[in-house]
Amino acid sequence: MSEPAPTPPGLARSAARAAAMVWRSAPAHVLAYLAVTLVGSATPIAVAWLTKAVLDGVALRQTGTLLALAVAIAVVTTAAAAATHAGHYLRAEVDRRTALHAKDELFAAVSGFTGLARFESPAFLDRLRLAQQSASNPGRLVDTALTAARSAMTVAGFVASLALVNSAFTVLVVLSALPGLLIELRMSRQRNTMLWRIGPAERREMFYAHLMSTADAAKEIRLFDLGPFLRLRMLAELRTANAERRRMDRRELLIHASLSGASAIVAGAGLVWAILAAGQGRLSVGDVAMFVAAVAGVQAALDSMVSAGVMAYEHLLTLHHHVAIVTAESDLPAPAQGRSLPPLRQGIELRDVWFRYGADHPWILRGVNLFVPNGETVALVGRNGAGKSTLVKLLCRFYEPTRGAILWDGVDIRDVPPETLRARIGAVFQDFVSYELTATDNIAVGDLPAAQDQARIEQAARDAGVHDAVAALPYGYRTLLSRGFPLDEEDDQDGADSGVLLSGGQWQRVALARAFLRRDRDVMILDEPSSGLDPEAEFEVHSRLARLRSGRTSVVISHRLGAVRDADRIVVLADGVVAEEGTHAALLADGGTYAELFTRQAAGYLDDAGPAPSEGAAEPAGASR
Repeated sequence: MSEPAPTPPGLARSAARAAAMVWRSAPAHVLAYLAVTLVGSATPIAVAWLTKAVLDGVALRQTGTLLALAVAIAVVTTAAAAATHAGHYLRAEVDRRTALHAKDELFAAVSGFTGLARFESPAFLDRLRLAQQSASNPGRLVDTALTAARSAMTVAGFVASLALVNSAFTVLVVLSALPGLLIELRMSRQRNTMLWRIGPAERREMFYAHLMSTADAAKEIRLFDLGPFLRLRMLAELRTANAERRRMDRRELLIHASLSGASAIVAGAGLVWAILAAGQGRLSVGDVAMFVAAVAGVQAALDSMVSAGVMAYEHLLTLHHHVAIVTAESDLPAPAQGRSLPPLRQGIELRDVWFRYGADHPWILRGVNLFVPNGETVALVGRNGAGKSTLVKLLCRFYEPTRGAILWDGVDIRDVPPETLRARIGAVFQDFVSYELTATDNIAVGDLPAAQDQARIEQAARDAGVHDAVAALPYGYRTLLSRGFPLDEEDDQDGADSGVLLSGGQWQRVALARAFLRRDRDVMILDEPSSGLDPEAEFEVHSRLARLRSGRTSVVISHRLGAVRDADRIVVLADGVVAEEGTHAALLADGGTYAELFTRQAAGYLDDAGPAPSEGAAEPAGASR
């Protein structure tokens, strides 16, 4: 489905915003570009009149003025050439400065979205892709506007000159350009609609290309021989997009050919008239030259003006996506009067919380009531899809509950600015990010001010059990944790100076170090914090985490139930509700879902011939005590 085209007021707002952005980015360069544009617009007219004067002087044998006219032509053409080269430089500089400003504005807005819903919307991702394209060259709007203005001034000069020879023919030449303008504007709308329509195909094509060209998927692609499969998928999406572009290009080709033919007919008719008039003595040789130059100049300038205007219109249609993002309202309702958030004293309460990701999606949580007491550890367990990770996302206010409320010591977290709430939370997520940055930076992202405190960074690494591994890297904490970039751009020789890749377990510990940097936060969220570790390392990490959690409010998610048996309270989620809650011993004694899951998991560590596990008989590897 195509996106509705922006209304004229919307385009006007986009144009005003773009003009203001360009002016703020490069005011001096814009003024200089305007000056050389004026020179460029006047040059063709001056050359045409000087050429007429030369031809008339030759015909009348006025040799005394020919030298002066020749010098004048040389001066004008030299000025035109200088203005052209200066214009190229100024246009590029305006583009560079404005692109910097536009990209900063765009990603400041994107970073300002406090929730996750927009980043899971295909329509928003398509809009963001088009906005990035417009942000890469926002100065083009100025270029096309000035080109249109220069062409308009050239048209005005040539029209005045042509009107002196034949006013009726002048009107015909001007009117012949109007249908082309209207047709071009319509095609611009169609092209913008086409670009929006093929957006998903182009994003899928880039996705397949990214898979085939990055290290993350290289092992599976080669082991499973997925290269041909992914390449065919990529080419299929590219062919789909190309087919749409080809249809549009063919339509434009036919229309442009028709318009060019009409212009040629008008120019040919004018040339025939001028030649006949000259034969009858009504026009001089200079008049004929002036007439031919004026007709060609008017048509060329009109074509340039129409093309520039259409390009500006197309750019406004694309820039509309940029403006829509940077002016978008907050994705999560901001409190009218943000409340402060005192240190947690009582606890966090989920009161009748319902949630689903959209009106056409199933319910993930169905009236959850849960209290997380201050200073205690609450473990969330349950089968996949039970709503554990969703509940954590709501606690961090990445989404709003569809119904119900989440209270921090009785304060609804919707009444608190999201950044204030999140500053009180430390977390390790199962899908943590492996940043292609140095080891120091990879740990410091947990609390950016710590980047300037190497002692804190190293202490966090020690707490997470990764200090020795990082210190042993070629450049210690300054080592780049990536093979995708050279350490020194000038000395990159076949990857000799590229960074180092960590193992999955080492990356897990780096992510844990980020959490240790935030040890002073009110709430600690640990979502599968040991999923990439072997049993021995898992036991060690959970022992460390137990010290980290001691006396702090913690929410732990783990499928390895032995790792959460020491939690103050274990909550079992099933079908979006709290099915069971209690201590490890109490839940085992109840013989419910938790007991069934724990027994099955514990049995996996026993010999098939051994006795059935019971309370205390066996516990999954990695359990912390």
